[in-house]
Amino acid sequence: MKRAVHLILAFGLAAFVSGCSLDLPGSGEPARIFVLSPKSTFREDLPAVDWQLLIDTPISAAGISSSRIALQQNARELEYYSRAAWTDASPKLIQTLLIESFENSGKILAVGRQTIGLRSDFLLSTELREFQAEYYDDAGRTLPKGTPPRVRVRLNVKLIKMPQRAIVGSETMEGVVRAKNTDMVSVVQAYDEALGKVLKETVHWTLRQGEKVRDRAGR
Repeated sequence: MKRAVHLILAFGLAAFVSGCSLDLPGSGEPARIFVLSPKSTFREDLPAVDWQLLIDTPISAAGISSSRIALQQNARELEYYSRAAWTDASPKLIQTLLIESFENSGKILAVGRQTIGLRSDFLLSTELREFQAEYYDDAGRTLPKGTPPRVRVRLNVKLIKMPQRAIVGSETMEGVVRAKNTDMVSVVQAYDEALGKVLKETVHWTLRQGEKVRDRAGR
């Protein structure tokens, strides 16, 4: 009986939200796998640095630490698009895109994943705090049917000087982009643009903050 009630609720919610639905038992359709892209263009005044950086896997709440694509119809409940997924769990996906973005900048000596045995001048510790499409407005009201969601990505970053493991800077980056339509491709495009803003700002901030620390220490 409880299972039947859950299924009825799931079907009701799926019909209520335009452009998205929940995972429902019995669906034989394969999931669509979506990719996100690293940044490749940066401001011309970005400093070139001669130090090495390791990037830790972002920590995040269990609800968004997944390959499932998250959505919210209100600020208190997390759901997922049906038959749609990222190529990897979001923390690993974002770690990879951060590394590629730093590499694409052409402004850093070396960048890689935090791995036992590797040495670096700095470690970038990150926390993924928001990574979802939102179907409600600033007042918490559910959007009218057919209204595209906004995608919100928020990442807190801490630059840690090695080998002292001293935090030498902390910043929070956020990107919010309204999808152009309610279809899944449009929503993923909004994810890509919102994350792109966060990736670019993270590269800019990290390189500048690291240079400030090195300058203060007399290199």
